[in-house]
Amino acid sequence: MRMRKTVLTTISVLCAGGAVAAGTGVTVARTSGAPALAATGWTQVGHDVKSGISGLAVTSRTGNTYRVLIALDNKRPGENRIAQLDYRTGESGPTSTVQPLEWRGGAEPIDVEAIESVPGASDEYLAVSSRGLVYHLEVTDDGKAVQVRDLAPLPAIGQGDDFESFTLVSRHHKLAAVWADRGEGDGRPATLYAAPLSFNQYGESVFGAVTKTAYRAPYPTQDVRHASDISVTDSGRLLIASASDGGNDGPFDSAVTDAGSVSLDRSGRVRLTVAHSPRILRKFEGHKVEAVDCVPGSDTAVLGTDDENAGGGLTTARICR
Repeated sequence: MRMRKTVLTTISVLCAGGAVAAGTGVTVARTSGAPALAATGWTQVGHDVKSGISGLAVTSRTGNTYRVLIALDNKRPGENRIAQLDYRTGESGPTSTVQPLEWRGGAEPIDVEAIESVPGASDEYLAVSSRGLVYHLEVTDDGKAVQVRDLAPLPAIGQGDDFESFTLVSRHHKLAAVWADRGEGDGRPATLYAAPLSFNQYGESVFGAVTKTAYRAPYPTQDVRHASDISVTDSGRLLIASASDGGNDGPFDSAVTDAGSVSLDRSGRVRLTVAHSPRILRKFEGHKVEAVDCVPGSDTAVLGTDDENAGGGLTTARICR
């Protein structure tokens, strides 16, 4: 099968001074003619509703270059679901190169909202849709596609749950999954879930006993989704991104909060703790942050936005201390 060449085509509509890279990859460069997005520390990644970042997983860092896999919450056949993105920072400003990946091994998912690297595995990932379906993915040897190894539902899905968040924690050669229903406004807080996780010989996800707790974001306060993504630092701190969504044209607003902790003991038991007074680490006004991933061994997070009709953006922040 050949890689689709029509996905993310709107990324080629660049700001002044930008350039289209060879092939299907696209480079967006920060220049003096770039829009305000770059001027505020964000690098543009696409310019329309099909190119926002709904989830990301940092796969490597070399100097000032980050390689990440991004999830896109597209819903129609033939639209991109997963892409590889190289993000570089430097004196001349940040640039990003996007390479869409073909989806193989089953029907294309609807509304992929999160993606996470599997610790200890090479080029393996878990992606989660808003309905709570977990896709165990493997990047093919040629780097042009993701292959579905397994498909399973999250356990203990609650009435009305709508998932945007998922992360994995590895301690003592044990693995745990943490995920969240996003919640909605004053009437519905987010529900955080955690459970031990393992894989059987067929690559199938096996979840253990589930614990859960409610979470309300201290910011933003209008049209809030209390959990738009989550990440856990090396020290076990639980970071939660929250976002305000006013519709496809905004207004948007976001924050990342130090919301508690996650621990995993030597027996594989998971402890999920939410702080009584979550501490706001950083606000991101004008953007809908839907992706945050702490770089292992670093205090840096890579963050992505899904700003709907305005496309997506990428930046880094030192919030994973």
